[in-house]
Amino acid sequence: ANVPYRIKPYYEMVKNPKDTILFDFALNEKINEMVEQTGADGRLLTISGGDIYRVNLTEKILVSILAKLCNFIPEAGIWLNTQRPEWNDANNALVGNGVSIVTLCYLRRSLQFWSERFDESHLHEIIISEEVSKLFQAVHSLFAGNTMLLQTGFSDADRRRFADALGEAATDYRTAIYTNSFSGLKKTMPVKTLAEFAKLSVAYIDQSIEVNKRADGLYHSYNLISISEKGISIRHLYEMLEGQVAVLSSGYLSAQESLDVLNSLKWSNLFRRDQYSYLLYPDRHLPRFVEKNNIPHGKVKESKLLSKLVSGNDLSILSKDNSGNFHFNGRFRNASVLENALNRLDPAAYSSLIAEEKEKVLAIFEEIFDHQSFTGRSGTFYGYEGLGSIYWHMVSKLLLAAQECYFRGIRAGAYPVVLGKIKDHYYEIKAGIGLYKSPELYGAFPTDAYSHTPGNAGAQQPGMTGQVKEDFLSRIRELGIHIENGKLEFQPSLLNPKEFLNHESEFEYYDLQREKRQISLKAGQLGFTFCQVPIIYTASVEDKTFLTFSSGKEISIPGNTIGKEISAKIFQRTGELARVDVLIRDLVN
Repeated sequence: ANVPYRIKPYYEMVKNPKDTILFDFALNEKINEMVEQTGADGRLLTISGGDIYRVNLTEKILVSILAKLCNFIPEAGIWLNTQRPEWNDANNALVGNGVSIVTLCYLRRSLQFWSERFDESHLHEIIISEEVSKLFQAVHSLFAGNTMLLQTGFSDADRRRFADALGEAATDYRTAIYTNSFSGLKKTMPVKTLAEFAKLSVAYIDQSIEVNKRADGLYHSYNLISISEKGISIRHLYEMLEGQVAVLSSGYLSAQESLDVLNSLKWSNLFRRDQYSYLLYPDRHLPRFVEKNNIPHGKVKESKLLSKLVSGNDLSILSKDNSGNFHFNGRFRNASVLENALNRLDPAAYSSLIAEEKEKVLAIFEEIFDHQSFTGRSGTFYGYEGLGSIYWHMVSKLLLAAQECYFRGIRAGAYPVVLGKIKDHYYEIKAGIGLYKSPELYGAFPTDAYSHTPGNAGAQQPGMTGQVKEDFLSRIRELGIHIENGKLEFQPSLLNPKEFLNHESEFEYYDLQREKRQISLKAGQLGFTFCQVPIIYTASVEDKTFLTFSSGKEISIPGNTIGKEISAKIFQRTGELARVDVLIRDLVN
């Protein structure tokens, strides 16, 4: 896509991380003209001759990954420097100085997925653009040449060196595309190299996730960075639910470690007992108006500049109230406004003191207001995903993450006791979601979708949020349908036994010819369709699967896995399978 926004060069980002994007009005006008002439293709990037530039899927995935990795700051996260918030826009003020462990965790998940795809690929090499190849080599070389830091950890200087190398490589890539588009020249890259790079990147991410584990067993969600010539330092923010969901979703944790996070979460300040659910961030006391903008007497006394301003009754920088307390000028929105005010002071009286103490005064201002730690409405509002609020979409993401940890644990051969405790957490989280509550407790109709529940009211802000997606996925996966290497497997160990009928009933469904059908079910059975083929679960003393074909033929299979050939018939909806009966051992007492 030929996007009319331009990301500034890295050195300009470092100067002001909150102002990093330009809008190219001329290019936007040109794109609109092209759309008038050619339709939606006018929004696509072209090369010499006006042809649309086309690349393969691997290159598109690689560019997406490199775009994130070029903003990777070791042990801090992914730098939020593009003037927009992430998933949680209540943290929108983190833009600039904020770095995200949340994004880092999801980047890990993506890299792990593509690493496995590259390992499985029958291709030996991939063709990618020369410009992308150059960026890839720069990032790969940096990672490969500094693996010793994965053992020793990163100093502030190491972090700055990494950020500089990645930022400058990304700047060179963007500048080339902004100026001349793609050249059209291609390079071949071994698929083995892509797989190695993905694994190497995961190793760096894992090291960063590990050092962001908190003393209470939770993980940091977002951090703050301070960039200086000597290095990049890190400050941690308070705990947030989304960080725990991200690390549980990342695939980094073992089953036992996942259980440890879920246990820590249950005993943390994020658990809201009245709703039996989880806050986005812990509730806390906000300072009252009279507690703000108070300069300690000692700070004023230590500063010759501030002391002189007070003695001269100059109110342009600070003032003294009737109680003898000192305050900065209330018009100062940030340190830049204060700096401009300092520069406007009478040079004859203050030039030497300004030269000596400007940075000291600016540091006092930042220490009092701590603007860098301002997250947005998440830290100052009491509604709209603010303090004391449950955000139901994130709780549903937690539910799905716990479910994934459970099934991941099964594949890894985790201890049954650990799996059982994760399962307990799963159903406790699910019990806290609105659908399973009374209207009195939920504060609204439980079947209606609401955004959040603040601390002082019931569910608020009706609307179809992304929660619906997570709830649908987790509900379907409870049925235990898995596809491994083309084989359909039934592993319903997470399924609640209460889902099974305790009486006879008729199961209605529509077949592949859109005809309405019925199957009589007995107590101890459960019916649903998959690819419009009815699947009947029956509690039993053994694991067995019966296949009934439309021709009347029946096949019995030991266990609960259907082979590739017959699975393919179900996936392709050939109509050859009329019914699948799955006997499941030890599921219903």
